[in-house]
Amino acid sequence: MFMDGMTERMKPDALGRRQHTLKSAIGCVGVGLHSGREVRLMLHPSQPGTGIVFRRTDLGIDIPARYDLVADTRLCTQISPADRPDVRVGTVEHVMAALAGVGIDNAVVALDGPEVPVLDGSAAPFVFLIDCAGRVAQDAPRDVIEILHPVRVGSDEAFAELRPGGAGLDLAMSIDFAAPAIGRQALSLSLTEAGFRQRLAEARTFALLAEIDSLREAGLARGGSLANAVVVDGARVVNPEGLRGEDEFVRHKMLDAVGDLALAGMAINGRFIGHRSGHALNNRLLRAVFADRSAWRLAAAEPAWASYRAA
Repeated sequence: MFMDGMTERMKPDALGRRQHTLKSAIGCVGVGLHSGREVRLMLHPSQPGTGIVFRRTDLGIDIPARYDLVADTRLCTQISPADRPDVRVGTVEHVMAALAGVGIDNAVVALDGPEVPVLDGSAAPFVFLIDCAGRVAQDAPRDVIEILHPVRVGSDEAFAELRPGGAGLDLAMSIDFAAPAIGRQALSLSLTEAGFRQRLAEARTFALLAEIDSLREAGLARGGSLANAVVVDGARVVNPEGLRGEDEFVRHKMLDAVGDLALAGMAINGRFIGHRSGHALNNRLLRAVFADRSAWRLAAAEPAWASYRAA
């Protein structure tokens, strides 16, 4: 890893009403989970109101991190400029989750390839980078999107829903896999910074051993390994070190949802409920919400003392 500027450990405190960005630039080098290509990534501070922007430095093209620019959701979330469908950035969900989880509103994610490096398969390495760079409050109010009535996509077998809630984002996720090592798992969480760090950040992506060959034949998972994914073979976890907690699978699915929902462009005040939901349903949900102008409104963020809740 490499960094520009001073190193500072960021305190996991409440976010308050103001927007935040990084204090300094910081980066790393890693391999894309699906492309298998080595990619250099840099996180840069950005001006208030700019949101998160992905910059393909090899092509000189910026792609705002927005739900309406999602071009593909096969095993990851991939974004593309509306006028350049040939230019893409894949696997944005883990770094988006890290930025949202620790309260970074504005940043440039610069990379010299088509995919964010997977690192260890979780959001923890990106949280570490953000901590090292530091966080700074900006002279601009932090607006949020408040959900006004329920919006749901999918079916009884698999669905994603946003409904009104209190201050901040509450999440409930349930999964159901035939593989006994995963099975049925459920988790509910209020998305505070402390809760994100303690419960979600370290949860790794996972795959079924029986599907890996077919994924690689389809041009996916070429950079996958036991160093960056949990691999399941029936009732067995293949990774020698085992799991980072028995419910790591559902925690990672919730982590993905946090990253996908961050493509709304602002924090969300509401309650997310997902059952067997993945990137496709998460994106469909945001599209459905924003297509219904009666379903949401812009609202001011709560003061720090009101928005900080115990995980």
